[in-house]
Amino acid sequence: MKEQNGIPTTKTQRSAKFVKTGFQIGGNYIKHYSKKLFNPELDNSQLNEDNATDIYNSLSELKGSALKIAQMLSMDKNILPKSYVDKFTQSQYNAPPLSGPLIVRTFTKLFGKTPEQMYDSFNLVSKNAASIGQVHEANLNGKKLAVKIQYPGVADSISSDLKLVKPFAFRLLGMSEKELNIYVKEVEERLLEETDYELEVRRSIEFSEACKILDNIIFPTYYPNLSSKRIITMDWIEGLHLKEFLKTNPSQELRNKIGQALWDFYNFQQHELRAVHADPHPGNFLITPDEKLGVIDFGCIKELPNDFYIPFFSLISADITKDKAKTIAAFRELEMIHPTDTPAQVEFYYKAYKEMIELFARPYLSEIFDFSKPEFFEGLYHYGEKIAKMPEFKQARGVKHFIYVNRTNFGLYTILHELQATVHTGTFKPQV
Repeated sequence: MKEQNGIPTTKTQRSAKFVKTGFQIGGNYIKHYSKKLFNPELDNSQLNEDNATDIYNSLSELKGSALKIAQMLSMDKNILPKSYVDKFTQSQYNAPPLSGPLIVRTFTKLFGKTPEQMYDSFNLVSKNAASIGQVHEANLNGKKLAVKIQYPGVADSISSDLKLVKPFAFRLLGMSEKELNIYVKEVEERLLEETDYELEVRRSIEFSEACKILDNIIFPTYYPNLSSKRIITMDWIEGLHLKEFLKTNPSQELRNKIGQALWDFYNFQQHELRAVHADPHPGNFLITPDEKLGVIDFGCIKELPNDFYIPFFSLISADITKDKAKTIAAFRELEMIHPTDTPAQVEFYYKAYKEMIELFARPYLSEIFDFSKPEFFEGLYHYGEKIAKMPEFKQARGVKHFIYVNRTNFGLYTILHELQATVHTGTFKPQV
């Protein structure tokens, strides 16, 4: 894969890249509709493919928050056409890396030393490159280390990038800027936290200590003295990412073991710690040779305040969802039903959201759940496709916490489905 010698960092440079991409997309539409004049039956598959390629190539050069949003969108198969999902999935752990000289300059700027002066050995060729940073292999005192380096200018460009991305989001989701602002602000806050590597080191140490009671999960040791606001040094964990792991045709027993570790990891955090690793994409996990789940990134943590946790997870209980008044009361607390809604609107949203909650809660309502069941995921995707076409959902509903909590739980479900795992879901229950 071709290396990058630099990243557009100024607002002008990054804006110019978005404008150029906009012209490319415009050209794709002209080409598409010219062909459609001669072939009225032509579908949008090639148009989507061309647009996805142009957008991804642009975001890959920009890196940072723009590419991170592509990564987030790739995890929700209901939002984007398949060609976008396929292309944006590359951002999970396979974006174009930065060149060696730029890496050396980054170390010199942050530590006043080159990588070779800090470690016994340092490989300038990255092992993995994603949205916010890339990972290099190093050695020190006989220990193999992973060194995560943040791309230059990422933290400083988040706010301006989101302003540039907003028009695309408004068009994609069909919502007004005013309605989306509360959610954009939530994303901005989490992205700013993700770019603070000193915060990530502290959280990683804290969460790995809290989660060490869980079976079949391992965490790297972190080294604050070899880390900074833009660089993290931690133990190297040997293992395979999910895609490579599945290619080895693992046994059902092993699939279940890794799936159980994932389920326990996420539900222990949500229900015991009330804060959760909110970035469940496959690039953040490794399956080790001794059949354990390695967790290698704690950059995105979402805290669950009581005024969200209690009404949301109370909906897991059949006692609540069987009681229409209590269910509507919880929906109101979560701003899924608004004070200004008419009785007809209340009834509409009650039925629509109850269907969603019943789907979401299904794994919790039995002691054992088989995530390989196609009908469960077909139900989820069908529901997502259905509401995406409803004009009633072209407005902002739900408190800001839904963005990352939904991303976390449906991301977890998706990974468990890819694993085809059967798990015991009664290990860590909602506490309401």
